[in-house]
Amino acid sequence: MSVRITVVGSVNLDFVATGPRLPAPGETVTGAALARHPGGKGANQALAARRLGAEVKLVGRVGADSMGDEALSLLRLEGVDLSDCAALAGEATGVALIAVDARGENQIVVAPGANAAFAPSHLPDLGSDALILQLELPIETVAAAVGEAKGFVCVNLAPASPVPASVLERADLLIVNETEAAFYGEALHRVNGLVAVTRGARGAALYKGAVLLAEAAPPPVEAVDTVGAGDAFVAALTLALLEGRPPQDALRFACVTGALTATRAGAQPSLPRRAEVDARL
Repeated sequence: MSVRITVVGSVNLDFVATGPRLPAPGETVTGAALARHPGGKGANQALAARRLGAEVKLVGRVGADSMGDEALSLLRLEGVDLSDCAALAGEATGVALIAVDARGENQIVVAPGANAAFAPSHLPDLGSDALILQLELPIETVAAAVGEAKGFVCVNLAPASPVPASVLERADLLIVNETEAAFYGEALHRVNGLVAVTRGARGAALYKGAVLLAEAAPPPVEAVDTVGAGDAFVAALTLALLEGRPPQDALRFACVTGALTATRAGAQPSLPRRAEVDARL
């Protein structure tokens, strides 16, 4: 029986300019190639979990515009349940402007649009599914969803911003990168759940309290675009733990999934399927 996961999160349309290097402040860099892909951390994590074999529902909001359908297109094609992903009148679909250099590093500016208008009152009954959330929605909406959750809760604390202590205390799994880990500091080691810290090409570590449970490194890959790799890691680690994998195996599964995502362009088009991850393992 498949694992059931509900993702409460953001939906964006990504405009990706890939060029030779990233601009310095005030600088213009030309010669880039432009692509547009569905994105948003919530949508990315939902599609990643679906491609890895979970039954997935996405709870989110898009604008009442043509970009909303485009932003949801891959999710719809892959069978993600979008019955609680509605269009908000008077709002624009969220947009991410992404610059990517020749090494796959990126800079991102987000105009959240309808994501920022997703109020706690828009939340449906979340049932008993496992829940994944990020911080691209209003914090009060994230806190309300966490408070209503009845099953396993993963919170990806990205982008880093202050959250109520109740969110940290309720989460079964918190996931941060090194920058986010520095932002939250010792608060991460005072929680009851698991804490995963990602370190890019150097892999990831999983903690319980201040105790290191596991470390894993990704396989060597040729990075093309790191956008979406962190979201793939979040979905993979959550799913692996829900499947009952021990910490070391779960972390390795997540690292491989994230690494494979970085080998292709675009946040959602690059997300690997379960067979590809299993083959690399």
